[in-house]
Amino acid sequence: MTRRTLFFLGIPGLAGCSGRRRLRLNVFNWSNYIADDTLPRFETETGIRVRYAIYESNEEMLARVLTGNSGWDIVFPSHYYIQPMRDLGLLQRLDLARLPNVKHFDTMFQAPPWDARHEWSLPYMWGGCGIAYSPNVQPEPRRWRDLWDPRWKGKVTMLDDPNEVFGAALKMLGASVNSTSEAELRSAQQLALQQKPLLQAYLNAEVRDQLVAGDVWAAQMWGTIAQQAIDAAPHLNFCYPEEGFSLYADNAAILKESRRAELAHQFLDYLLRPQVNADVVKAVRSATANRSARELLPPALANLETLYPHEETLKRGEWFAPLPAATLRLRDRLWTEIKASG
Repeated sequence: MTRRTLFFLGIPGLAGCSGRRRLRLNVFNWSNYIADDTLPRFETETGIRVRYAIYESNEEMLARVLTGNSGWDIVFPSHYYIQPMRDLGLLQRLDLARLPNVKHFDTMFQAPPWDARHEWSLPYMWGGCGIAYSPNVQPEPRRWRDLWDPRWKGKVTMLDDPNEVFGAALKMLGASVNSTSEAELRSAQQLALQQKPLLQAYLNAEVRDQLVAGDVWAAQMWGTIAQQAIDAAPHLNFCYPEEGFSLYADNAAILKESRRAELAHQFLDYLLRPQVNADVVKAVRSATANRSARELLPPALANLETLYPHEETLKRGEWFAPLPAATLRLRDRLWTEIKASG
């Protein structure tokens, strides 16, 4: 899940039959969220051509679809964006009769609090935010506060994501990642400003290769990206901080503007197939919301704590929640000030 740069992937299609134009579906997704063969297999099976592109943040996705005339059919907003996008009239109600594979959801995603009846969205992948690091620097980090230690100067990064940066700072303060308190948010901003001289940069998935190469020693990172780094450099470690951490679930949804609802439902149900979903997990090292897919994974992958925190660890996790407009405006202003500071 890199979260900023947008680019398009050209997916080869089938030859047209009898000169007819093929049906096309437009899918806008996070990067590194499908396997190499996910789209070609769907195209071969259905004859539907998929126009596919990626984004690096919820904010980027929302900016593209906010006009209601973006040209996209399917997007993958994080769970705390579902209600705001519903309120803006951007999402199309799902027809569960066309989605028989919803039966495969894991227990905690069968009635998720952000969309208990799956009326607007389908949980796809989920995860938590923690610290990926090189054990060559001792002592190893165990808390968010450890990333404020001068020993990391110039070798530490935080995510280029205000929710995650504020989330870490708020947890250091003993507050909720969903705090609406102006006093707590300003205190969190002060912590971020204190840390900034130590940072190499605010980076998302692009920091993975720098961590593997040793140019970065510690990074605030989503579990799935951390696991990709660990796969490339097994000496690396990852922890979910003791103060607590954020949880997110990325969901598939059909945009209200889409005129291809039938094709979109077909594609979503395809993604929910256990084998298709399991193949994605194997390729991208993400945590699936699909119970049946997880059962198809090799035990070594299905039980990775980086992706699937143990029950005791998970108790420290907190789901992001939609925030009041006034709080969002305050956070945006505080975040802009953090980024602009010297």
